[in-house]
Amino acid sequence: MIPEEILRKVKLIEIKSRDIVNNIFSGEYHSAFKGSGIEYAETREYVYGDDVRLIDWNVTAKTGKPYIKIFEEEREQSIILMVDLSASGYFGSNESLKVDTMIELSSILSFSAIKNNDKVGLLIFSDKIEKFIPPEKGKSHVLRIIRELIYFNPKSTKTNISLALDYINKIIKKKSIVFLLSDFIDSKYLKDLRYSNKKHDLINVLIRDEYESKIFNLGLSKIHDIENDFDYWLDTGNQLNRKEINKFLTQERNKLILKFKKNNLELIDIIVSSGYIDPLIDFFKKRSLIRK
Repeated sequence: MIPEEILRKVKLIEIKSRDIVNNIFSGEYHSAFKGSGIEYAETREYVYGDDVRLIDWNVTAKTGKPYIKIFEEEREQSIILMVDLSASGYFGSNESLKVDTMIELSSILSFSAIKNNDKVGLLIFSDKIEKFIPPEKGKSHVLRIIRELIYFNPKSTKTNISLALDYINKIIKKKSIVFLLSDFIDSKYLKDLRYSNKKHDLINVLIRDEYESKIFNLGLSKIHDIENDFDYWLDTGNQLNRKEINKFLTQERNKLILKFKKNNLELIDIIVSSGYIDPLIDFFKKRSLIRK
């Protein structure tokens, strides 16, 4: 039995996501993710101006009148949401945690997909494969995905992006659009990202908190490493400490972004406190221009 509180959260996220999809991303998703090919739709009588290369010679020979074949874009695609629910995702310096942003983004992408008659699947991972839901269509399926993301309690606190990518590559045979939502606090996954990007259309979504990019003056602070479960003290009131730490954090972030860029890996960079609407719109528009 799903608790009433979870059902209320699902409903609130559904309302918010559908509103954003209908009023902000209407048409953006379709333009960004066009079908991967064309398929035969029907045959009709030739009219002046039609492409003669499309003439259906069999039907033309039988009827004595020229007919052409009509093809349509093969629209239906599969969207796979890979969501990192390791312990670091449950960090947040403001009202929202990183995992809250991951859930809302997953919901928006799911409703965008079903509005365009695409299937949606979900992989929840940590350093284990926590749960996999195969791609399907329909509102009830999307609501199940949202419920799982809100209600799910991961067995592990750590992260293994390579393991998750390997699992998707083995279980999803047809080329799909794969969104990898993570804070990418992990290592040795670049080779697997490159391979997955060749096999699928891989879009990496970096979710980070502003306090992970910059240390503020909070005095003597107790820091807890949630994935490795240990504490340490840091004097954030010391200006030299802050300067050195912020320099290191900036360098690490820039190295990560450069790593994606050098390897032609798509990256949507989202800071929780700044919101995800603008980065997502920018991504959709960029994708639409590339595919024209």
